Amino acid sequence: MTVRHAPPTGRSVFIDVDEPPEVANQGRGVHGIRSQEDRFRLPELWSLHLYGYHAELQVDGLTYRIAPGTVSLVPPGADIRYRYQGQSTHLYAHLRARGGYAGADGHDPLTRLELLMSPGAELPTITDLMESAIAAAPVRPARTRADVWQVLLRLADRPAVPRTAPVGRDHVVAAMSYIESRLPEPLTVPEVAEAAGVSSNHLARLFGAEAGETVVGYIRRRRIDRARRLLAASTMSISAIAASVGIADLQSFNKACRAVTGRSPRQLRDGALGDRPDP
Repeated sequence: MTVRHAPPTGRSVFIDVDEPPEVANQGRGVHGIRSQEDRFRLPELWSLHLYGYHAELQVDGLTYRIAPGTVSLVPPGADIRYRYQGQSTHLYAHLRARGGYAGADGHDPLTRLELLMSPGAELPTITDLMESAIAAAPVRPARTRADVWQVLLRLADRPAVPRTAPVGRDHVVAAMSYIESRLPEPLTVPEVAEAAGVSSNHLARLFGAEAGETVVGYIRRRRIDRARRLLAASTMSISAIAASVGIADLQSFNKACRAVTGRSPRQLRDGALGDRPDP
């Protein structure tokens, strides 16, 4: 494997997404408890992070402001420094793939991505893929590799946001980012609206226009979307999965699953097991 590494010239990195990456490790990182600063280098590994917090990220001397719902992709060998604002949780994958700061010639094209990205409308899907990659790692490493590859492909294929995009869409994306980063926690519409910078009533109108559903309906659907992936990709107990998506009561979890999917959690797990190919 050849890794290109050079001083940064901007906010872009170049990576091979034509082949699935080799995932060295993945997980859910919790920082900012004992120390408000971390500094490290990964000499041979890319660092892919999906953030659930506000913090400062410094990469090779360049400073970036990260926020809930943003994604960073840092090439191997970079000097990485984080400055947190308290307890901070993110999803991550460390991987091997060709590329770095430098682009390739026409005979060996690499995909250009921003070092810090906002997935926009792709955020729910990318969050699900990262969660699935983490859950599948102990039992289905091939799924982990496929999920992380899908994250890179979706980041590469995400449409550019037009400069004339309605302001309301920005508020909806901000609300979705807040929800995605806090699905395991109790959530209220006023809390989400405050995070998005609008009133509860205005957010409800924007959500109806942009997403075609209520804020409460979106939260419930996203919780069940994440639960379905965990039911399919992990050996976690149903009660643990319910708690991990913010529904501590099993009866409520069963009711929500049936309302969203028409099936119980057990039926969703059994169906996923039945769809798997023989080893």
